[in-house]
Amino acid sequence: MLATVLLLALPFCTAESASSYAGSTVVDSYPPSGATNTAVDTYFPDASQVGYAGPTPTGAEPAAIVTAVPFSKVEGVFPLSRPNSADGTDNTFNVMRHWGNFAPMYSVESFGLPDASPVIPEGCGLNGVHLLMRHGARYPASDEPGPSQFASEIHAATSKKALNVTGDLEFLTTWTYKLATTSLTPFGRESMFSNGVAFRYRYGELLNAFTDYLPVFRTTSIDCMVDAALTFAAGFFDVRTYETDYHQEIIIQANNFNNTLAPFEACPNANSEDIGNFGDTQSSKWADIYLQDACRRLQPMIQGVNLTISLLVGMQELCALETVALGYSKFCDLFTEEEWEGYEYYAVTNDLTVNKDFWYTCGPGNPTGAAQGLGYVQELVSRLTHTPINVWNSSTNGTLDSSNITFPLDQPIYVDFTHGVGIASVVTALNFTSLAATGPLPTDHIPPHRSYVSSQIAPFSSQLVAQVLSCPASEEPTHIRFLLNDAVVPLTGIHGCTEDSNGLCALPSFISGMHERIGQIDFAHDCFANYTMPNPNNIVDGRCPS
Repeated sequence: MLATVLLLALPFCTAESASSYAGSTVVDSYPPSGATNTAVDTYFPDASQVGYAGPTPTGAEPAAIVTAVPFSKVEGVFPLSRPNSADGTDNTFNVMRHWGNFAPMYSVESFGLPDASPVIPEGCGLNGVHLLMRHGARYPASDEPGPSQFASEIHAATSKKALNVTGDLEFLTTWTYKLATTSLTPFGRESMFSNGVAFRYRYGELLNAFTDYLPVFRTTSIDCMVDAALTFAAGFFDVRTYETDYHQEIIIQANNFNNTLAPFEACPNANSEDIGNFGDTQSSKWADIYLQDACRRLQPMIQGVNLTISLLVGMQELCALETVALGYSKFCDLFTEEEWEGYEYYAVTNDLTVNKDFWYTCGPGNPTGAAQGLGYVQELVSRLTHTPINVWNSSTNGTLDSSNITFPLDQPIYVDFTHGVGIASVVTALNFTSLAATGPLPTDHIPPHRSYVSSQIAPFSSQLVAQVLSCPASEEPTHIRFLLNDAVVPLTGIHGCTEDSNGLCALPSFISGMHERIGQIDFAHDCFANYTMPNPNNIVDGRCPS
């Protein structure tokens, strides 16, 4: 009997020695080199060569955003496996919705207008739509070192034959780092394609207004941005014809290049140690609090690696990034529900900041937040008024925006692709005050009922939609309203826009309010002047205090 007891205890008391490759980086490449064979390819003609397509008459364009009640929400993440937390007692707790800007987009319930539907109000007509969309799920960027740093620590300990693990960390004995850099994951591509299809269902009828020209969609030159735009277009138009169904504008994204879809490249203070990285200082204060229990719980399970707070954050990032890249991650159930709530609030990847993102770096709490979003707001007003931009005092590109070919002003559908920073800075420049209603984010606790939640504002595939409407329905637009991830946003922070249960604002009032807001934002000062962050930092409108 004693021998039996000892055998049962062994797995829990004996540390597992790591394999020689634990923590190493694994890289696969497809298609294999030499697989392209033009002689073989001739045996597989495309559809146009084969013919016999059968009848293909077209039907009417859909307009579900006008007619569909109830509204179809984004809720699932197929084909990803939904992860559990370490305590996993609440089946309603969704770990994925606590990944901040690494969360897959889902339909937000409300930003303060619980009775407003994304479907346009009864009696109104749809005249136009403006979509600003973040790319889909991607691999970690080069300035997000947490996951690769953790892998390096594991591999270094393995190389020294110092790594021993037990319990929940035993999987590390054979774990390898499989993530690429920056490009879209398969799930990211699927999301962009599906969103293209959904956008066609909701707003396809507006294509009928294109009579003698094709739509111009815009994106930046970064790999994941180009893929996001093309995959969306394949879903919105047609897989076989999308390349000739529209014009894809690709704007250079690089340091000192003006680009409203990557405004941080044209705003030096957004990248400075003091101002641009202010959130890093704030983040460390909170991380030291919310991850203490995880450190005490997990450190005894691993020898050879000191689980610092930054490595623990890297492990949480690995949960999110492995899941959207590989479909599943064993890192997810290492952390409790409370620790996932802490991660959502954490600085490096979520509400406080993510290198260039969110409250304290490009959102309401940073003095460059509104300046970064200014250029897109100027473009929006130009499009709404059909008036060319004639003042170049922001991240707008004077070469491209001066041309009615690369910056047309008469489209009923506008589609632009951006980063998380783009969404966060534009809603700040638009002065969506409901998102900042609960004020500056403290670094020693999570405030209850906070209004600023990054998984709701700028997740992967985030969508900011401006619906241009006529109420009552007519050919001339009279109103505008905004949806952020399917939730109607109150416009009461914009001068002239009054409270409205459907989030509507009279178009002339909105344009007037935007002219006023544009005049308040000093891009030259906020992005280029030599100043320091205020202490305490009570900024809530994304502007440098006078």
